[in-house]
Amino acid sequence: MENTSYIALSRQMALWRQMSVVANNMANVNTPGFKREEVMFADHLLPATTGSGDRHDLAFVEDRATFRDTSAGPMRRTDNPLDVALNGEGYFVVETAEGMRYTRAGHFRLDETGMLMSKSGHPVMQPGDIPIIFAPNETEITINRDGTVATENGIIGRLRVVEFENEQALRKTGDGLYTAADQPLDLPRPDVVQGMLEQSNVEPVLETTRMIEVMRSFEAVQKILEQEHERRGKAIDVLSGTQT
Repeated sequence: MENTSYIALSRQMALWRQMSVVANNMANVNTPGFKREEVMFADHLLPATTGSGDRHDLAFVEDRATFRDTSAGPMRRTDNPLDVALNGEGYFVVETAEGMRYTRAGHFRLDETGMLMSKSGHPVMQPGDIPIIFAPNETEITINRDGTVATENGIIGRLRVVEFENEQALRKTGDGLYTAADQPLDLPRPDVVQGMLEQSNVEPVLETTRMIEVMRSFEAVQKILEQEHERRGKAIDVLSGTQT
């Protein structure tokens, strides 16, 4: 009699997890470079024996993993020379206190020393993991499609753009940054677009539809649990009445 409740509760826990992921997608619909996520579920089968001795499997719902939709988001023109977007594969490299991190968000700025920084205040790296620094009198900033950074005084560096054999292995650390256990590979031919920002690849209408579907599924499972509770109550009443 407990199996129905346990299976229903496993489904509700999975739906709760799915709702959390969908809500996070919705919250980041305007976050540059954000990649939507989905939850991967699977049946967890346990063998069981009925009262007649027949064997059958109980199918519980198992939350296996969360995977990231790595498709590119739409680009928005800003005409800010320090805004850059990646057309296609790749990640920019920034240096944090915890080590190198990787991001698709190319909303950069200059600090008081002329160093190129991410929006969160992390130095943006070039090959060799060296920061990019502008002289005080340099104002005409050009970033070419290959990531080369130049001013009126000539080339001063190149944005480091990397790729990974398995992007799903990247782990989020906040502020649009990722960390990786594997070593990154320098992208030989990046396509960097100046004056543009990659937007989130979340589609609000689709995420709203998913949220409604999850809510309806949760309510349906809740109804099953309530019906099972009533059934068990009636069964106890009948059995106790028979024994008296």
